[in-house]
Amino acid sequence: MPELPEVEVVRRGVERWAAGRRVERVQVYDPRSLRRFAEGPEAFQRQLTGSVLGVPERRGKYLWIPLEQHDDADPPPALLIHLGMSGQVLIEDDDAPAEKHLKITLALSARAEKARLPSHLRFIDQRIFGGMQLSPLVTGIAGRQVPQAAAHIAPDPLEPAVTEEWLFRTLRRRRTGLKRALLDQTLISGVGNIYADEALWRAKLHYARRAETVTRAEAMRLLEALREVMEAALAAGGTSFDALYVNVNGASGYFSRLLRSYGRAGQPCLRCGTLIVREKFMNRSSYFCPKCQRPPR
Repeated sequence: MPELPEVEVVRRGVERWAAGRRVERVQVYDPRSLRRFAEGPEAFQRQLTGSVLGVPERRGKYLWIPLEQHDDADPPPALLIHLGMSGQVLIEDDDAPAEKHLKITLALSARAEKARLPSHLRFIDQRIFGGMQLSPLVTGIAGRQVPQAAAHIAPDPLEPAVTEEWLFRTLRRRRTGLKRALLDQTLISGVGNIYADEALWRAKLHYARRAETVTRAEAMRLLEALREVMEAALAAGGTSFDALYVNVNGASGYFSRLLRSYGRAGQPCLRCGTLIVREKFMNRSSYFCPKCQRPPR
């Protein structure tokens, strides 16, 4: 599933190529990608057509585009996009071959600059766990304006609201394992299985460590590690293990080449040389160094 870095890479691509452009036409090929929009495909098409796409924003794994002009609502809603496990947002010309799992297309107006821009924003989703919807903006956690449908999502590690003290107090309130807490999007958002393992390795903390036992110093170390791994992944364009995650131009990220823990079972720890261990965790896997990341007693 795309995590914070992958969604941020897509957000930046949408900002570069689609912000400030008017939606001239909307085509819905599979209404299942609008299942979270109760008003249905016809209302989605009618309400979105004619709107101008603002600068896209993100919190955790949620991406949304404020609509700067909208005739049917006051204040205007935002176009909320969730990539789910396999969602992609591509910006292409209308004569590009239609992708096999193409679900929704937005035909976009030209912009004032002379350079010719791709004319269509396409939403592709093989497994149909993601989708689009229109959602009004409300005040969410930490006072930020977010779509109502994402109001329950907590701030992510790259937001100013997430400080060392905030993370310390948030973790201390939980009676659960540390990795489970990191994956809870209502506590801290944008962190998935890959980046949780990578951050815990950097912070020298075991995934099963009790969250309520974390010290301030450890919370500071963990937040620094989360930010480091997110920034490194962003610089690499995200993590792509297959064709399901790509940027808006179809390019894959290469952070998978830089992973230090995740997926490296049986290989030496890059810090101490001890072999990395893989254990089953919540129908997934956790990777850690048994020497650097001491298991809890």
